[in-house]
Amino acid sequence: MADRGASALSLPEDWPAHPDPILALNRMGSFDWDLDAGLMDMDAQAFEVFDLLPEEYDGRAESLTARVPQAEAARLDAVVAQAIKDGSENYGAYFRIRRRDGTMRWTHTQGYIRRDESGRPRRVVGIVRDATQELADSAARSLRAAQDQAFRQQTSVVQVISAALAHARSVQDVIDVLKDTHGVRHLGAASLVMGLVEAGRIRLVAEGPVGSFVPGTRVTRIDEPYPMSEVVRTLTPRFIESPDEFEADYPILWPHITDLHITSAAYLPLIAQARPIGAMGLLYDDRRGFSDEERAVLVALGSSIAQSLMRARLYEQEKDLAQGLQQAMLPRTIPSVRGADVAVRYRSAALGRDIGGDWYDLIPLPGGRVGAVIGDVQGHDTHAAAVMGQLRIVLRAYAAEGHTPATVMARASVFLHELDTDRFATCVYAEADLATGVVQMVRAGHIDPLIRDSDGSCARIPVEGGLPLGLSAEFGRLEYPVATLELDPGHTLLLCTDGLVEQPGADLDDGMGGLVAVVCQGPHEVRELADRLIQLAEARGGDDDVALLLLRRRAREATRTGGRLQQHVAPADPEALVQARHMIRAAVRGWGARDQADEIELVADELVTNALLHTEGSAIVTLRVLEGADRRLRIEVEDPSSALPRRRDAGENGVSGRGLLLVDRLADSWGVEARGGGKAVWCEFRLPCPADG
Repeated sequence: MADRGASALSLPEDWPAHPDPILALNRMGSFDWDLDAGLMDMDAQAFEVFDLLPEEYDGRAESLTARVPQAEAARLDAVVAQAIKDGSENYGAYFRIRRRDGTMRWTHTQGYIRRDESGRPRRVVGIVRDATQELADSAARSLRAAQDQAFRQQTSVVQVISAALAHARSVQDVIDVLKDTHGVRHLGAASLVMGLVEAGRIRLVAEGPVGSFVPGTRVTRIDEPYPMSEVVRTLTPRFIESPDEFEADYPILWPHITDLHITSAAYLPLIAQARPIGAMGLLYDDRRGFSDEERAVLVALGSSIAQSLMRARLYEQEKDLAQGLQQAMLPRTIPSVRGADVAVRYRSAALGRDIGGDWYDLIPLPGGRVGAVIGDVQGHDTHAAAVMGQLRIVLRAYAAEGHTPATVMARASVFLHELDTDRFATCVYAEADLATGVVQMVRAGHIDPLIRDSDGSCARIPVEGGLPLGLSAEFGRLEYPVATLELDPGHTLLLCTDGLVEQPGADLDDGMGGLVAVVCQGPHEVRELADRLIQLAEARGGDDDVALLLLRRRAREATRTGGRLQQHVAPADPEALVQARHMIRAAVRGWGARDQADEIELVADELVTNALLHTEGSAIVTLRVLEGADRRLRIEVEDPSSALPRRRDAGENGVSGRGLLLVDRLADSWGVEARGGGKAVWCEFRLPCPADG
């Protein structure tokens, strides 16, 4: 794009007759203007151009009015605004500044406009340089014609810098930008060498072309006689204009690079925050010497790359810190579970400190049971990760205390609500008895689980859920319905966070349908299946983390004894009573008492019904296998009433009073135990011994 405003300029009457060419040459700096934040970062050379001290500048472009007269600022703003409006990629303009001593100097700026996918301008990256000498030349017209080519080169350089600044997330990203066909070759160089300062030494991080590595230079001391060491020591660029000069000044290095046919080289210190972070060398095989303009462009290039590298290193450090925090909040190891194959995976889509609150957990429970958890705390930052860690720990503690799944979820919601945070969390908690295959599951605003059969077919399991954790406590809706399902031998339970299924602009149901199809076609082994799903998530990308937990019940463990199950039954909740019956029926079959299933289910139903009819609270049904001289199935029904039950004669036409008589007749033994402010009515049935093997 042609420079707007330059052709109409005329030199002022007070223009100095003999400006200092050295001063003009050294004054070239770079800037990075964040249009959204309204902040403009400048390097040290840019401060020299504006004759400003760093402490005099607060990062806002408006602060430059101390040096840029109002009329000049208005004209410059018009040039930038027009370039943004008409969709241009770059702009150029001359303007005058008033130095500290009152003299006026001409300055030239070249900017490259970075836009997002919608075309909205986000950043401007460019250079500013002292143009006094250029415009003061008596042959200004011919000089401007010659400068057009230099300006085009500067625009290309700015594009390279802009690409590095806009996309670089790591040091390697910056190197890749400089080494591709739009980088080093675009600058006219044959090869690139770059090193970073670490602990008083220079570590080589890039060199090319392939095969050009010089032995003994992978790590060098700053005091060694190499050009990169020299520019780091002196903080001054080094331009080598001929092979003879290279050989004379660096006799140790030269014999190793003669095969590259180097004719000249430019070594630049990479300086950020007033200290050297490394050095870069550009080696040429088709030129000798550097013009003043070329030297100025390369110095500005080195300054911009240094800032880009510093940001990339800080980004890598922040990302490592954030991921370390997140990993510390997740379980370090997953315990082996007898009777099941388990696989967990986690994929972070973190950008710097923007990490998520996804988590998984596997909780060994008494009686051969296991709790499986998947959850996601709202937000993508270190606070979300910290809340996730606390929530994971308390949920594990509540489960280990023996609470029912609904109680575990309700207490976790109250805990999150009482934290000093505005975050909520979605979660699924599944408590599985691997002896019976009975799974009791509660859902708090999370996506549904999947179950894959042993034949490879897969289905989404609708689970009636409650509000997300934190919100249910805030709105006083702590009820979490318990869904009871059976996990047959060879079946796999799949829990995941929405990062695995959600895509921008796509329906969640479509995403779940796609996941079902992938699981159906996936490997049978759970670890291989988990790897396949994470690979698909990686290939798809996205800005959300993914947590995944797979649990497959082994067929050979199906007859193992032991276990404990618990179900909460609320008053006037027929569905909960149905679920309790379902749990009892499945447990009895799984524990080898299929022939006694009808009697046991009938007795348990009588105890639950009595608790609901004759007390004002809910009932908690607990089933467990007691091992000893003989195996017994124990049923406990706990209620909040301290009034003891008693057997009554129902009479000839009575419809009540038969419950305890039935219990006494069918159970091998029964009784009542005090439990705090309430009681538990229990009964036991002898079970057949399991077959050997």
